[in-house]
Amino acid sequence: MRDLYADIIVDISHEKLDKTFQYRVPEKLRDTLEVGMCVMIPFGNGNTLRKGYCIAIGETCKFDPTRTKDIAGIAEKGVSVEDQMIALAAFIRRNFGGTMIQALKTVLPAKQSVRQLEHKRIERLLDKEATISLQGECERKHQVAKGRLLRALVEQPEIPYEWVTGKLGVASSTVKSLERAGALRVVSTTGYRNPVKLAQEEEQRFPLSREQQKIVTNICQEFDAGKIGTYLIYGITGSGKTEVYMQLISEMIERGRQAIVLIPEIALTYQTLLRFYKRFGDRVSVMNSTLSPGEKYDQCERAKNGEIDVIIGPRSALFTPFPKLGLIVMDEEHEGSYKSESTPKYHARETALEVARIHGASVVLGSATPSLEAYYRARLGEYRIFSLKERLTGGTLPKVHTVDLRAELKEGNRSIFSRKLQELLADRLAKGQQSMLFLNRRGYAGFISCRACGHVMKCPHCDVSLSEHRGGKLICHYCGYEEPKPERCPSCGSKYIMGFKAGTQQIEEKLKELFPAVRTLRMDGDTTRTKDSYEQILSAFSNGEADVLIGTQMIVKGHDFPNVTLVGVLAADLSLGANDYRSGERTFQLLTQAVGRAGRGKLPGEAVIQTYQPEHYAVTHAAGQDYEGFYEEEILYRELSGYPPAAHMLAVQIYGKYEDGAKQLAKKLSDVVKSIEDDGTGDDRVSVIGPAPATIGKINDIFRFVFYVKHREYGRLVHTKDVLEEELQRSQPKWESVQFDFDPMNTM
Repeated sequence: MRDLYADIIVDISHEKLDKTFQYRVPEKLRDTLEVGMCVMIPFGNGNTLRKGYCIAIGETCKFDPTRTKDIAGIAEKGVSVEDQMIALAAFIRRNFGGTMIQALKTVLPAKQSVRQLEHKRIERLLDKEATISLQGECERKHQVAKGRLLRALVEQPEIPYEWVTGKLGVASSTVKSLERAGALRVVSTTGYRNPVKLAQEEEQRFPLSREQQKIVTNICQEFDAGKIGTYLIYGITGSGKTEVYMQLISEMIERGRQAIVLIPEIALTYQTLLRFYKRFGDRVSVMNSTLSPGEKYDQCERAKNGEIDVIIGPRSALFTPFPKLGLIVMDEEHEGSYKSESTPKYHARETALEVARIHGASVVLGSATPSLEAYYRARLGEYRIFSLKERLTGGTLPKVHTVDLRAELKEGNRSIFSRKLQELLADRLAKGQQSMLFLNRRGYAGFISCRACGHVMKCPHCDVSLSEHRGGKLICHYCGYEEPKPERCPSCGSKYIMGFKAGTQQIEEKLKELFPAVRTLRMDGDTTRTKDSYEQILSAFSNGEADVLIGTQMIVKGHDFPNVTLVGVLAADLSLGANDYRSGERTFQLLTQAVGRAGRGKLPGEAVIQTYQPEHYAVTHAAGQDYEGFYEEEILYRELSGYPPAAHMLAVQIYGKYEDGAKQLAKKLSDVVKSIEDDGTGDDRVSVIGPAPATIGKINDIFRFVFYVKHREYGRLVHTKDVLEEELQRSQPKWESVQFDFDPMNTM
């Protein structure tokens, strides 16, 4: 029997994760040691027993086997927060691919070289008369800086250190001199950086409806009985799901437990945080990519020390190291942004279930348009489903007008805006009500092509067209390549080279041509680059500083503006043309969410859906706000085609510097999958689609290929991934890399 060796991490701070030590697995541990376990190892020249974490097990010894030490044993201990994080990393690595180090870097808070925030102040030690006397003595000796500081201390016995060195212009050496003389002392206190900078206001609370209270009571009763469940709250837009979340969190806090609230977009943080802060004060904090390293680290420390009860943020907030987690809320659970696009490509929903299992916590999923995966599992009884069918304000869902753009064009209307939308916009402007215009595109214009010969301006590094931006620039949205817009076609010399597609900027300009006095705000990828830009735009619109908010997907997700009574959806069916099995689901969700932004206050709302495919089931069911009708049609298509959630799918993505090498590796790996021996035939065998070039075959000079593996059991695909990882370990490709994406949200 060959020896087994384990890679052990001794220090789990982020910057030291790549530093591993190898130990032999003794005979007594061969059958019990697993990746992720905490072990005791003899470390250093003195063989001091230290705690470490096993991140890999294999038969290859990287060092001299005769000098390799044995693992002393598996640590016997209470489970710490760090242990739980290691176990979670092992789960992510096993179920989503990538290396253990990549998984650890995903879940562990980065131990940056960041000092705690230090607050220093200077306190006077002498009484007032003695200080005045010393001040006079210093001034007689022309010690001007000392005299200035002492004069300030006469007036105020305690002064912030930064004010002394800044406003007073007193050097730190002068402060130290007076400190040595016994005239003052410097007092230093440390504190945490708090990214929440909101004035606490008293929340206006509304009593829960009977349906809302029923949800809270049921979940709490099951939690108290030790039944840890997963719950899907399917509630129409405006039905008060957030009120349920907050009451559940209050109940958990009373039980001494903490809560994580996941939201899909950073854009939602401001409004969500405001509501929670009014309820829970400074016991709530936020975690997202706009925080500085110091702020992120401090929030993890505050959570670990029990100084906060609630953390709000996108999927990375799931890894907040709470010691007593009781509840995970995943709002708008259908959103694609809950799936990581970088290795390991984990999904927050599946990972949240594992976090909850580790902590003994409940999981609440909420959406007006649940993902097919969540609704499918609820139908199977894996999740318990609750419904909220009425708007909290007592209002009704908006009246929806579906406009056929083909008919508009035939009748001579070439405008971006249908006649119905123009009519309703004019009405809202006259009444002083607000409107939202949604477009799922960005930039000033789309691809640039020649109308004489058909030549399209493309990125020389990526297999995609360049997009026109203001200032005469053509930009690649994948790698950032830029070049000036040509005056004439580089292929045929024609002057008829121009852009297509209306972007958010162009919509804004056309709107102002129609209504010169209209006040607009625009929210898209170009206007939200800075740290506070989301908050500033949403706050300005909420305060009535604009009549119309124009934007991309981020404006239709979760925001609540009571004065918005009209939503216009421009080019509603663009997403239906995507080469993706989820395109119908995405379109339905997007349209339903967009329509749901209107009429959330006391005033009734209307929505206009402009489309070239008014008969498509995703459009008709969205207009009718009929989720069940859409689900029945969509799940039938998924079952017939063998797509998630009826079956599972693994995308094996191959990236290479050279096209032939990447193509050959894709063929080799797909052949390995096809040759995997199993006990069954037919339905029990995995199905392989491809390989083929990716939809975008080259990005940033890297060639991309993909093949898909399908099977109804997720575990079979995990086994397939394991086999391919072993093959890659043996062959060690030099110029290629491989990534695994389970149940991909986007086809590559």
